[in-house]
Amino acid sequence: MIITEMLVSSLAVLATLCYASYLDIKDRRVPFRIWYPMLVVGIPASVWLLYMKTGNLSLIAGYLALIVSFFYANYLDSHEPGEPFRFEYLAITLLLPALAWLVLPAPFMVTLVPWYAMFAGIFSYISYITWKRKPEGKIKSNRKVKESNVEEALNRWYFVLVVIILAITSVLLLFAGNWGTPALFVLLPAVFCGVFYLFGRMHLFGGADAWALIFISFCIPTFPFTPLWGNTPLGFLAFSVLINALLLNLVAPLAIFAINIVRGNRAPLMYMFFGFPVRGENIQHEWGFVMEDFEDKKDVVSRKFIGFFDSIRRMYAGEDRIYTKDLREHPEKFTADLAMYKKAGTVWISYAVPFIIPITAGLITAIIFGDFLLVLMKLFVSGV
Repeated sequence: MIITEMLVSSLAVLATLCYASYLDIKDRRVPFRIWYPMLVVGIPASVWLLYMKTGNLSLIAGYLALIVSFFYANYLDSHEPGEPFRFEYLAITLLLPALAWLVLPAPFMVTLVPWYAMFAGIFSYISYITWKRKPEGKIKSNRKVKESNVEEALNRWYFVLVVIILAITSVLLLFAGNWGTPALFVLLPAVFCGVFYLFGRMHLFGGADAWALIFISFCIPTFPFTPLWGNTPLGFLAFSVLINALLLNLVAPLAIFAINIVRGNRAPLMYMFFGFPVRGENIQHEWGFVMEDFEDKKDVVSRKFIGFFDSIRRMYAGEDRIYTKDLREHPEKFTADLAMYKKAGTVWISYAVPFIIPITAGLITAIIFGDFLLVLMKLFVSGV
């Protein structure tokens, strides 16, 4: 059976992802407005699907509350000090879960009251410290430094609590019978999207890649039709898209390793799969992250590969990680580095195929064929 709403939404998502992939290849940047077309089609399609399948207004409000929570968190994260604060966004963010958890469910569930109070309290407090934050600089005391550190920690991690609350309330409404099994339309995206939103905030995942997976989850919460190799147990399309994208993306490291072997490039085994050497004088014309640290010791260039955990630390901190795009666009900031690269002769950089391309391929294959991992597991079990 074809679910028309999800089929229409899938086409809108696929068209948007193709254009986003083009921009990511061309400029290594995907403006947030690029996602609007798929959201304009996909979110109403998902709402209509929930209405036609369940007629449960509480569930629909919960689904919208989930989406609005992510949009409002993004608004808080990107809000610049000194800009006018839109308190109406906060009002909408607090209104939708109030309708979903407290007003529309019948009978009224007292157990949801403290969870809503925590949800409202967290967002209200983060909104307050975002609103009162001043432009950079002028910290005059250790006390203010400590307060700033506390606020920074809250701003970084508060959304973990929000996601947990969204997940718990979905479970409570599921088992209470108010939402039933359709609560999975809120529960699964809450956990899945929460993980990738936080990965994006921690610089462990590309921002455009994270938003692509989040918006796929919102716009196509289930398969538009049964794939050729069968549906998944929960029918959650976004997870299958991720799995297929990861498996398809394995082709690139294997190809890079083969090319390095053929060309005679030598490095520790791990780096042979994820990078390749380029001429230091041409590094600005390449795409990727520098995989080595250099030091000039008495006119002799000392070099070492950046370790795995050090690389993760730099990604998380968002610093000390040199991107060739930055070398090209802001050479004045990297004069010493560019001189060092030329002196070194060659520099190892990581390959830079935007992950949004495997995501797009993962979406196509998941819709048509199904979940690759599930198929492999079935083959393994039948073979055993």
